[in-house]
Amino acid sequence: MNFSNSQRAEVLVQALPYIQEYTGKTVVIKYGGNAMTNENLKQQVMEDIVLLRLVGVKVVLVHGGGPEINDLMQRLGKKPEFLNGLRVTDNETVEIVQMVLAGKINKSLVNLLEVKGGRAVGLSGIDDRIIEAECKNPDLGFVGEVTKINTELINDVLERGYIPVISTIGSGKNGEVFNINGDIAASCVAGALKAERLIILTDIAGILRDPSDISTLIPELTINEAEKLKSDGVISGGMIPKTECCIRAINEGVKKVIIMDGRIPHSILMELFTDEGAGTMFFK
Repeated sequence: MNFSNSQRAEVLVQALPYIQEYTGKTVVIKYGGNAMTNENLKQQVMEDIVLLRLVGVKVVLVHGGGPEINDLMQRLGKKPEFLNGLRVTDNETVEIVQMVLAGKINKSLVNLLEVKGGRAVGLSGIDDRIIEAECKNPDLGFVGEVTKINTELINDVLERGYIPVISTIGSGKNGEVFNINGDIAASCVAGALKAERLIILTDIAGILRDPSDISTLIPELTINEAEKLKSDGVISGGMIPKTECCIRAINEGVKKVIIMDGRIPHSILMELFTDEGAGTMFFK
């Protein structure tokens, strides 16, 4: 689509109040899973993040990478196992998780951000013990429950003008490495930073009253309304843990949390810089 120079200028002017609202504020973006599998969309997500940083928004990118972990496990002849939606993580699996998340995915995202004109630093939850954790359930092995987020290194990186890119592995008190659910890690990081927004990019439109009908998208929910929809069975299945992460983040000090479809081009900019927004927003 071709725009005239005057149309481009008008778009920028309309975005100005939103840019002023978020300049100097912290926005945490959770990116992972199936939302990462399309390379063209991945490029656009990185462009959105770089643009946000260039207009003064402090962006923290927290990522997972379940499909790539599954792929490497299968190539190594190891079958992925899940219990109640969480990956069973034995000694061998936690090494694979660490290689994929802290290695391949983290550094590829940093590289993409740099190519797009951003300045990024790759971190894992182990670095400076950003994410401290303990065993969530012995049946799950090295799956961690977050006990503490240490924000000093994240804030140092932000203040120097970089985008922190954080992989979701955590550190135990005895030096264990734990696999941390990406949504949980992002909600805890956002809460510890008292972020203005937490944006959870996923492969669905948001909270739907009817899962088969996208027109039933619920654009806004208070946390009390979300709890009621859970008890009524409207929020069910895999949306329950995502909703619980949203509620947790709000209770820990995040002003607003959005679940939205990361498959929509430039959905982050639509959410932050337009009236329309995207997905479902949670607030107190």
